[in-house]
Amino acid sequence: MVIENSPPPQVSAEELAGLRQENERLKRRLAETEGRNRSLRDRLAARDREIDAECADRQRAADALKLAELIIDSSPAILFRRLAAEALEDRKMVYVSPNISRFGYNAEDFLAGRTMFRDIVHPGDHDRVVAEIDGYVARNIDAYTQQYRIVTRSGDIRWVEDRTSVVDDPQTGIRYHQGIVIDIHERKEAEEKLQRSEEKYRRIVETTGEGFLLMDANLKITDLNSACCRMVGMVWERLMGRYFLDMISERHRHFFSASMEDLLDGEYHEFEGDLLAGDGRIVPALIHLNALRHDGGGIIGIMAFVTDMTENKKALSLAGEVQRSLLPQGPLKIAGLDAAGRNVSCDEIGGDYFDFLWDRGASPGPFTAVVGDISGHGVDSALLMTSARAFLRLQASRMGSIADLVTAMNRQMVEDVHESGRFMTLFYLTVSSDRGQVEWVRAGHDPAWIYDPVADRFIELKGPGVALGIDPAHVYRSNRKTGVETGQVIILGTDGIWEGRNAAGEMFGKERLREIVRRQAHADAETILNAVFQAHADFTRGTRTLDDVTLVILKRVP
Repeated sequence: MVIENSPPPQVSAEELAGLRQENERLKRRLAETEGRNRSLRDRLAARDREIDAECADRQRAADALKLAELIIDSSPAILFRRLAAEALEDRKMVYVSPNISRFGYNAEDFLAGRTMFRDIVHPGDHDRVVAEIDGYVARNIDAYTQQYRIVTRSGDIRWVEDRTSVVDDPQTGIRYHQGIVIDIHERKEAEEKLQRSEEKYRRIVETTGEGFLLMDANLKITDLNSACCRMVGMVWERLMGRYFLDMISERHRHFFSASMEDLLDGEYHEFEGDLLAGDGRIVPALIHLNALRHDGGGIIGIMAFVTDMTENKKALSLAGEVQRSLLPQGPLKIAGLDAAGRNVSCDEIGGDYFDFLWDRGASPGPFTAVVGDISGHGVDSALLMTSARAFLRLQASRMGSIADLVTAMNRQMVEDVHESGRFMTLFYLTVSSDRGQVEWVRAGHDPAWIYDPVADRFIELKGPGVALGIDPAHVYRSNRKTGVETGQVIILGTDGIWEGRNAAGEMFGKERLREIVRRQAHADAETILNAVFQAHADFTRGTRTLDDVTLVILKRVP
């Protein structure tokens, strides 16, 4: 069978155009549908990302909440929120952190109203706490802190600190009191112990007869006791905030300022100074100074105990007057010799000694100058000096030679000082009747000098001999020099002269002493003596004198 293909149907131009329009319309709808699908897919993807972010935020919040709960559980701070009602019974808790269990209580009991927070406040503090809260509310104080005791479920008593703020809920308008309660029991016990200790020492400080000062690192007074106020005749309010240096006399202020670094370098110092009283009086005082330091070693304050030495100084001043009266008074001008001597003690009385011995009935006769130095200074040294002077004056005319005299004096000194450990250095010098020869015994003392202005030469008067009071068997011998000419100067002194120091710690030194003698050699003995002491005072100004100073000048004159 043969099938013949029939020709396709004929489509008119209008039909073809309509089909084409329909095709375009379908394409547009398809494009619109695909666009909406893409938009939906994009929105879905964005929402998926938002959901992921929200899940991550929720997880972080959950983790943070767990961490916060863990921190709160192990923290001494208990969080709370309660209604700010007027009536006590309505001040219920709406939140209490679970770590209220540290006191043996369950948070649910507070939230359910089975336990009110006021129920655990110590009966001795309850009324005070309620009254304080009511007072804060009445004064519209929206943040306050209280300290009180609570009673734990086991019956123990603990101190707590309650830090409360007043807040209003922005949605409901309900007012709450919220904050934290911190267990401060150990701190409170330590504070009370410290307070009791401070009260104890305050009573000690207030009842002591000594003045007490507490200062900061700049020596500004931050506290002082009644004894200190009485000592200077000023009330507490007038002294508080003043600087310690303003309370010291100008003479000692220079020393204190110059020595400040050294004084504060150690832990403890003792020195004497003059305080200025409110009525202008000078109050001699013994000051014990302690530097207070923190763990790093830095100074955080200064503590000083001050003893009024007025009565002691009066007694010592009288003793000093007696001691000075035993020394030669004023310069001497005798046949062929000009003599001058001076002693300045670092305290009211001292251990330095000088003397002039000669036979006033013989003219001219031998002339003796003696310079001695007892180890140390103060009352005991002064007593030994007086004993030595008495022995020399008594025995000088009885002994055959000056060597015999010093040897006998040594034996006596050993008996006087063997238990104290003290000793005495001595330079005993005699100028012959014709003034042309000197004989001396040196007992452990620095050598004297003879200055020859013609040759501009210093000659040391040396010689063997240990200090007095050490070896009872020691035999001293004398030394001689002839050829002492008119105009020559003999210098005897103690180490307080050349060992005096200025504010920089530099010694006055023997060379400076010799230079003054060289410049003043043309003058009389007293002028030379005055020049040395003036130069020494200028050199050591602003420092504390630590040793007695004694100098004797002899000059051969026509």
